[in-house]
Amino acid sequence: MLKSSRLLLPMLAALLAPSALLADTHSATDPRIEALLGQLGKVREVREVALSPDGHQLAWVVETQGKPGIMLADADGKNAHSVGLATKPGACSENNLAWAPDSRHLAFLSNCAGDKADTGGRKQPEIYALDTQAPTKPARLSHLNGYVQAMSWAPDGKTLAFLYVEGGTRRASALAAAKPAIGEIGVEGVEVQRVAILSAQGGSLQQVTPAGSHVYEFAWAPDSARIAYVAAPPPGDNNWWVSQLYVQAAQPNASRASVVDPNTLSGPLHGLQVAVPRWSPDGSRIAFIGGLMSDQGFTGGDIYSVAASGGTPDDLTPGIHVTPSWFTWQSPQSLLVDQISNGNPQLAEYAVDAHHAQQQRVLFTAPGYVGDGSAILGLSFSADHRQVAFAQSSFELAPEVYAGPVGNAMPHAVTAFNAELKPSWGKAESVEWDNEGFHVQGWLLYPAHYDPSKRYPMIVNVHGGPSGAVMQHWPSVGYGAVPFSALGYFVFMPNPRGSYGQGETFVQANRKDFGYGDLRDTLAGVDAVEKKVPVDEHRLGLTGWSYGGFMSMFAPTQTQRFRAVVAGAGISNWQSYYGENLIDQWMIPFFGASVYDDPAVYAKSSAINFIKKVKTPTLIVVGERDAECPAPQSFEYWHALRTLGVPTSLVVYPNEGHHFYNPVNQRDVLQRALNWFETYLPPQ
Repeated sequence: MLKSSRLLLPMLAALLAPSALLADTHSATDPRIEALLGQLGKVREVREVALSPDGHQLAWVVETQGKPGIMLADADGKNAHSVGLATKPGACSENNLAWAPDSRHLAFLSNCAGDKADTGGRKQPEIYALDTQAPTKPARLSHLNGYVQAMSWAPDGKTLAFLYVEGGTRRASALAAAKPAIGEIGVEGVEVQRVAILSAQGGSLQQVTPAGSHVYEFAWAPDSARIAYVAAPPPGDNNWWVSQLYVQAAQPNASRASVVDPNTLSGPLHGLQVAVPRWSPDGSRIAFIGGLMSDQGFTGGDIYSVAASGGTPDDLTPGIHVTPSWFTWQSPQSLLVDQISNGNPQLAEYAVDAHHAQQQRVLFTAPGYVGDGSAILGLSFSADHRQVAFAQSSFELAPEVYAGPVGNAMPHAVTAFNAELKPSWGKAESVEWDNEGFHVQGWLLYPAHYDPSKRYPMIVNVHGGPSGAVMQHWPSVGYGAVPFSALGYFVFMPNPRGSYGQGETFVQANRKDFGYGDLRDTLAGVDAVEKKVPVDEHRLGLTGWSYGGFMSMFAPTQTQRFRAVVAGAGISNWQSYYGENLIDQWMIPFFGASVYDDPAVYAKSSAINFIKKVKTPTLIVVGERDAECPAPQSFEYWHALRTLGVPTSLVVYPNEGHHFYNPVNQRDVLQRALNWFETYLPPQ
């Protein structure tokens, strides 16, 4: 959930000695847990997929021994081989694929030949270009000093653009561990991400967007002379929620025009977020997704269109009951939209004019999460949009690369590097129910080795966001709900109001109402599940991360149905949270005002204000340098439970942010959660 920031944490050193940070919660470890963790560690993640513009070649990035490497193959996956500078898979890191329009040159980032390292020992990646039709080594194009992502060639192939943080000390993402909060806060050490360009022949880069503007994403115009981009004043972690859509010439010191400013608009887009800008084929208009989004990067909303010169945006898809997350222009009159519908990603074709977009047909519904690595639900198309490629996984199938023609069927897998992995958890089922006028969907995992004659405990997992959705996916080592099924639990993963997949009205239904309507939806879903399968009502558990961590803290103040809780990176007190974090901009669209203007709406959803109602044993876990859900929120909840005599444990993971990157910590946090539920909700 959320995205960004950080606060002072001097209390950590005083309250917890370093040796206590990772002290064992329980001394005994179920051997099945170690076996499960070992299985999860075998998956090779597909980070990126890129189809050449002519549709003849396919490249992807796959992890080997935790390091990303590049594979190149024919479009059908045949003749796959490693390319790049790595002498062997897993030796160094290569990623960030970008095909040139000529379908011959493939740009990428590599730190395999890096001779510079930052204070953390990370080597500086450089940009290389591989000629896929010549037996020559990749040519180095850059001499960088900073972080690079989102490389994209201009349509004429003469220039390569990318997002660049000069002198960056961390990845430009609120999921990353925050910088130490020292010096003059908000003034010193601010890092700005800008659009930079580089000639196809290499040389010195030029930063083209203003130094006082943090850019989150951009797109080339068809004429290769202009760019559109979403940006806000720095710090970037905080201000995505008030960003604007700009257009300017793709050259340094060019003037720019704000073509969409949601903060000054009237109508449905007022005060909301914009993302995924896409130029129309003739360059006259820019389409984008606008809506209530709690995370930069997890896009969802309606599709809008605005003249490239500015004006009032048109909502092209008002009232739809799906959530567009990514799209591309197929022609001047049609869009290909990857959208979430009832917990599933589906690719649909829309007819479009200046004021409306109408779904014509669904090309395919994927059985699990899809993506090309560029964005949530991003897809890689050939230039004529007749071929598509992406990575996909589900609860049943580990990640593979899929590619094939665009039509009325899901493309087939063209790789098999995870083919030997089989789920050790139970089967998955979509569950749907109605509550208070809303249609709601969720996912149910059966226990491994399910016996319908037995009664089972069930763990309810609430997703982050709240603007997000649970879609089928293969789990990795780290915190997640799927592994609980392997140990004999039903696992229920609802998509209550506030989630993507039922339209924008559904997404906005929990504004100023955190923890109430969405909790009622979740409990109604539990009731629906209990009517279907033999769940033991007296052995219900609750867990979640981020917004799900908040719900795991708040729900026990409203109901006693849950008998054990694991709260990951949660929020216990929205009022103190507002002043502790540096991402307060995200809160106003959801709460309607700042905490200083309307403290009551924040108090209403703060677990700490109802803490004496909590009786549930609760494990609390959080990263020491979490920029989205600062650790003091977990301290506050833990301190209250300990004072009230409620069984509790708090584990703070050193140097971790909102997303854990250290493999040791990824394994530890999952193991602790599994142990906690086994203690308080033992399967029989």
